[in-house]
Amino acid sequence: MPGLVLEFNGQTWTLDPSKSYSVGRDPQGDVVLDDARVSWRHAAIRWGGRGWVIEDLGSTNGTYVLGQRIQQHEVAPGAAVHLGNATDGPRLGFGPEQQSGAALYGAETSLAQQAAAPVAQQAAPAYQQPQQAPVQQPAAWAQPAPRQVAQPVPQQVLRQAPPQAPQQGGWSRPPQPAAAGAGAPAQGDRSPTTFHHLATGRVMRIGRALENELVVSDLQVSRYHAEFRAHPDGRYEIADLGSHNGTYVNGQPIQSHLLGPEDIVGVGHSTFRLAGDQLEEFVDTGEVTFTARRLTVRVPQGKATKTILNDVSFGVPEKSLIAVIGPSGSGKSTLLRALTGYRPADAGEVLYDSRNLYKQFAELRQRIGLVPQDDILHKELSVRTALRYAAKLRFPGDTKSDEREARIDEVLGELKLDIHADKRITSLSGGQRKRVSVALELLTKPSLIFLDEPTSGLDPGMDRDVMQLLRGLADDGRTVLVVTHSVAELALCDRLLVMAPGGSVAYFGPPEEALNFFGYESWADVFSAFESYRDYDWADRWKGSQHYQMYAADLDAAAPQAAPVLQQQRPPKPQGWGSQLWTLVRRYLSVIASDRGFIGLMFILPAVLGVVSTLIPADSGLGIGPAKNHFTNKDAGTIMLILAVGACFSGAANSVRELIKERVIYERERATGLSRSAYLLSKVIVLGLITVLQGVIICVIGFGARSKLPTEGVILKNFPVVEMTLVVGALGFTSMMFGLVISALVKTAEKTMPLLVMFAIIQVVFTGVLFQLFQKPGIEQVAWLMPARWAVAALGTTTQLNVQMPWTPNAVDQLWVHTAAQWFIDTGVLLGIGAVCGFVVLRLLRRHEPEVMRK
Repeated sequence: MPGLVLEFNGQTWTLDPSKSYSVGRDPQGDVVLDDARVSWRHAAIRWGGRGWVIEDLGSTNGTYVLGQRIQQHEVAPGAAVHLGNATDGPRLGFGPEQQSGAALYGAETSLAQQAAAPVAQQAAPAYQQPQQAPVQQPAAWAQPAPRQVAQPVPQQVLRQAPPQAPQQGGWSRPPQPAAAGAGAPAQGDRSPTTFHHLATGRVMRIGRALENELVVSDLQVSRYHAEFRAHPDGRYEIADLGSHNGTYVNGQPIQSHLLGPEDIVGVGHSTFRLAGDQLEEFVDTGEVTFTARRLTVRVPQGKATKTILNDVSFGVPEKSLIAVIGPSGSGKSTLLRALTGYRPADAGEVLYDSRNLYKQFAELRQRIGLVPQDDILHKELSVRTALRYAAKLRFPGDTKSDEREARIDEVLGELKLDIHADKRITSLSGGQRKRVSVALELLTKPSLIFLDEPTSGLDPGMDRDVMQLLRGLADDGRTVLVVTHSVAELALCDRLLVMAPGGSVAYFGPPEEALNFFGYESWADVFSAFESYRDYDWADRWKGSQHYQMYAADLDAAAPQAAPVLQQQRPPKPQGWGSQLWTLVRRYLSVIASDRGFIGLMFILPAVLGVVSTLIPADSGLGIGPAKNHFTNKDAGTIMLILAVGACFSGAANSVRELIKERVIYERERATGLSRSAYLLSKVIVLGLITVLQGVIICVIGFGARSKLPTEGVILKNFPVVEMTLVVGALGFTSMMFGLVISALVKTAEKTMPLLVMFAIIQVVFTGVLFQLFQKPGIEQVAWLMPARWAVAALGTTTQLNVQMPWTPNAVDQLWVHTAAQWFIDTGVLLGIGAVCGFVVLRLLRRHEPEVMRK
């Protein structure tokens, strides 16, 4: 067996024919190449019986010999292989063995012995190349900067060596994404997963069911999702079959579309492209790149604008963990919203595997997971129940319950949550709750996961557990980007992005080199320097560094500056509107049933308010007595005022926190296809029923203690008490809608209570009982906007308040006239105010959803 020596970047290894060697980015591999274009496990080198063979292991960017992409190739002395790019990808050279036969398999240069040597002496990563070829740098740069950051940072420390071109054949250049237009390849330059033959005149149906010609085992795909139709003239058409998550062409949802050779068809996690009479299929298994190019975000500031994210570029290799750190005000949250499409950048672009996220958000949103800083869970539910409702909302409507349960069990097992599946989320530790939030996102198998401050508020032990969890997610085939303030576990990350004040990049590269890059011994010193020298151009220093040339220069050079084109078509929803409404109502009822405190308050509050109304002497009552034209009873108005204010307060109190406490949940679910109107209507139905029930309790207690009651109603002649109870229930419902408006307006839950008190006091003033409102220009018109004014007016028509408490002998409040027509007007306007509030809430909810989805 002829000996062979592997040469790479000035290092050599003698290959042992009895072993197989793995090549890739995996630190546990035999030959480790730290290049974004190289896959985690890219290729294998082995003895094939007659010669040495290099075999591509399904890499994303390919293995090349003489410019041709190969799957398996026999190599001999003198051969050269490029990984990831045919021209400038990392180059593996092969030469003849010069040592004796004994040395061939047992020499000190064998890979097995080199594996036991220090990592620094093995295949050094690209960021160690400057140590192999030293560059003349200021002496002060090699030493950490002084810890006294109160003094100006020495210029020799801030000065960086001039950029160096990466070595030919190294892995220092970042990936170069393809153009993101409609004609971009479906998955960059990766090979198709499989091919399908399209026969002329035939139909190929796609779906999850086994009866389809092309079966896609993906819960994001409907059972009968779409079909390819081959026309007799040689053209091909894709038609959607009423799928739940939609069929996409070039990122846009379609019903039917004639395909061209450059069109990309998206179905679930798979994409398809025509190649002659064949259909190429690309399955998104997580091996995707993610690139931000020249992202800039500006916000209005007076008559000018302020830049809060400034020219940010970086490339994320597949299956990697990236941390984003920086001081307050450095634009980390803005960057996260720009990367996820929640607030697209004003300039630049975000590329998901070479596809523009902003233009194709409707399709790509299903492949991206987002875990906000606040838990996206109803904490009153058990872990399994919360995941069941999430799966019901996110999976297609034709997904069977056992399919959803199987996926839930799979995720719980992966995140080691199966032992906590039946526990209430509130009983879990902070780290376990964060795992549940991650589990919710993993249900749909996203390839890219973003997390915003997942370790906030956690102790160091839980901090480590969460970061190790994220490291495991990346190793299992996902790309994970985490925004964090914690710097204790940065060594677990593949790349580190440091943001400087003003929203610019101060560093992007390996985390172990970051402190040396800044010239400080600790991150506390770095952040203090950011604060002390806010006017220093950290971005310019970064762009003058070698790390910039290695990791971001090509991205900046190729980036367009036009503002993004936002998604204009309405994306389909995984569930039908009615199905979403039913699921949301059931979930909301489950949440309420699990909250014993709310249930107790739901009954105690109206009971107390009803009892308060009975404190007025019972003999006053609400009846007008036998002498209808001469009997006055001022207490009748007071009783109705107390009942009305009680209904206002209880109704608004039910809803005033409901939207603000679920805002993060709504934002995330809206991005995954939740219907805004179904969400609001679920709240209206459940809270409306509770509020009406409370109104009945108030009236049963308040009216039950009275001996003098109206003897005749205006619409229910023999049941005046029922007539008044309907009005009190309608007032509670409308007040509940006012509470939803408050909840949609405020930014924090703490602001709801003062507004609730103010709302209740205003209703007291404008009931029309404390002082005369009619025939008072200005005041009368303001009173028309108050639900209590119309509710007391409807009650006044039944109890004949114009007789019981006339303001002047000849003045009549027209809203109190004892007629059925006036009762219907008063009650109709009252409910109309509630309907207007519902429309206002719908418009306000638009502010809390991704901008690319706003209409």
